[in-house]
Amino acid sequence: MNTEKNIISVNKVCKTFKDVKAVRDVSFTIGRGEFVALLGPNGAGKTTLVEMIEGIQKNDCGEILINGKPWQSHSHEHHRIMGISLQETRFTEKLSVEETMNVFASFYNLGKTRVDEVIDETGLNEKRKSFVVNLSGGQRQKLALGIALLNKPEILLLDEPTTGLDPNARRELWALLMDLKNKGNTSMILTTHYMEEAEYLCDRIIILDHGTVLAEGTLDQLLSYNQSNEVIEFDSSDRRKIVKIPLSPALIRYEYDDKIGKGKAFVTRIMDYLPVLLEYAKVEKIELQALECRRMTLDDVFVMMTGRRLAE
Repeated sequence: MNTEKNIISVNKVCKTFKDVKAVRDVSFTIGRGEFVALLGPNGAGKTTLVEMIEGIQKNDCGEILINGKPWQSHSHEHHRIMGISLQETRFTEKLSVEETMNVFASFYNLGKTRVDEVIDETGLNEKRKSFVVNLSGGQRQKLALGIALLNKPEILLLDEPTTGLDPNARRELWALLMDLKNKGNTSMILTTHYMEEAEYLCDRIIILDHGTVLAEGTLDQLLSYNQSNEVIEFDSSDRRKIVKIPLSPALIRYEYDDKIGKGKAFVTRIMDYLPVLLEYAKVEKIELQALECRRMTLDDVFVMMTGRRLAE
């Protein structure tokens, strides 16, 4: 039994394509049984980083260890314990679900019993005899995930597996992954630009932008960024009067978009700052057309770090 505490160790890894620095001195570890999200916009370096961990790309500098061992001279061993599902996987469309599973199972010398187990786990029993060409987007992603799980991997690497799926299909895939997580035998790296996906599935989140790690930690740790946990958002047509709002020890940061008349106050506690804001609006005769009090989200964290939204 491997006694390494971390199943994946990434240390000062970098990768450059011509003049583009895709990954810049990135370091982190993944513990056994841990589910970790790599979160960032398109072009953040997520896919390149995962491809280096998979052994598809070779890092220009730094070190990647799997079970404490480098890829060099251990590639066969590493490939045996990995399951990989890409953002878009192309299958032979005139093969059935079962036939497709059988082809991939043969690579691991696995028989019908394991194929039947995975088809059942992924909820594809009713589609067992269906040709791939007739599967919906969600069903194709279930098939891709099932193939990644055939060898009972110690490491599961998913590159934006729910991109383009409708909400129901996305939730079904989440349920499969949560069931896997609860069994505790697999570590997962999930690349995604869906905030709610990272929040729901993962123990820890690593935020990437321009090939660099901006922050990492649990959801609560990230939401405590800049000591703010709560947000007050409001709209007003009195734009000149709400360019500024009153200062208070409870106010951490204030953002205002004068084009649309929307303000956003990051505060330590809504109950401490809301009365101050409402009194200010009353004295200044500011009409608030909308007011929302909520908990801070990962999207807020990303905006505070980069000045732009994740989807941009």
